[in-house]
Amino acid sequence: MVWLFAIATGLIVANLYYAQTLIGPISRATGLDPGAAGLIVTLTQIGYCLGLMFIVPLGDLLENRRLIVGALMVTALALLAASVTSSAKLFLFASLCIGLGSVAAQIVVPFAAHLSNPETRGKTVGKVMSGLLMGIMLARPVASLVADALSWHAIFVLSALATAALALLLRAKLPQRQPAGGMHYFALLGSMWRLLKTTPVLRRRAAYQACMFGAFSLFWTCVSLELTGPHFQISQTGVAIFALVGVAGAIASPIAGHRADQGKSRSTTLIALLLGALAFALPLLIHGDRLVELGALVLASVILDMGVSANLVTGQRAIFSLPPEIRSRLNGLYMALFFMGGAIGSSLGGWMFAAHGWTGVLWTGLCFPLIALAVFATE
Repeated sequence: MVWLFAIATGLIVANLYYAQTLIGPISRATGLDPGAAGLIVTLTQIGYCLGLMFIVPLGDLLENRRLIVGALMVTALALLAASVTSSAKLFLFASLCIGLGSVAAQIVVPFAAHLSNPETRGKTVGKVMSGLLMGIMLARPVASLVADALSWHAIFVLSALATAALALLLRAKLPQRQPAGGMHYFALLGSMWRLLKTTPVLRRRAAYQACMFGAFSLFWTCVSLELTGPHFQISQTGVAIFALVGVAGAIASPIAGHRADQGKSRSTTLIALLLGALAFALPLLIHGDRLVELGALVLASVILDMGVSANLVTGQRAIFSLPPEIRSRLNGLYMALFFMGGAIGSSLGGWMFAAHGWTGVLWTGLCFPLIALAVFATE
């Protein structure tokens, strides 16, 4: 079941990131202005945030399997719409819907935590989150390779088919889970504000990860534009190989989960935030020929992915230690708050790249983990 959960979350969340390395060809095909190209990623993340706030809490109210399958079918339809349109407005609307439906992944993660033994919950969540992070990281190279071999439309068609097939598989394999419920939907939503006010660990962990995910989204939104630009002149296949190397960062997830189970969450958080800062400092400090600078970017991508994944799992371990009857709402709030950070990062990154180039992007990205470290200093 852990393998199934890990693969499912990876496949679902990958839908949010296929467009990230294809911003250039999608913008040209839909007539989207280069300065607004970041909206392709930003609207997907905004849709995801809305889903986390208004759909994921239903995991504490409705039968979970039915909720997951329904969200996946919406995602499959939105992916299909994105694959056939040449209209910028319709593509952006489809992107919003892809984000909304992909929150199924965040109903699966508390499901896994619910089925786990308390003493190994961090390790289990770490393994499932490894699958989720592998999905995020593999989405970029897969999208680039498919776009190079076929076209950018093809990745959305293939993903729509894979998402529909996954919905059928989960319907057959997942056990039913009917939460105790006891309140209507609007009372459920109202309780989320109260949970946010009365759960300091949620606010703190969301702040750390919002900064880290903002840095992550900014980096991966802009790095493909830099790599395919005049300085590096790398093809989409080259971008795919670059993104594939970044997948190595996912190894940090189970390690961080295991350390959290041992009560080492504080030191793991500090290491993760320092890795985030180091990832942006390296390409700012290392200058040389084209190959040296490319090597620094590769190393930065791995270090950044390690920091983001370690901090994410440590945060979820802390949140899933809280009472199970509020777990879906807590997870929804946590993910929504840090995805808002991601949306800010991706939109800011697109604007900074257009206005100030890659160096401006790096300095902006460095600010995010430094803010997180400043918050951490008050813990």
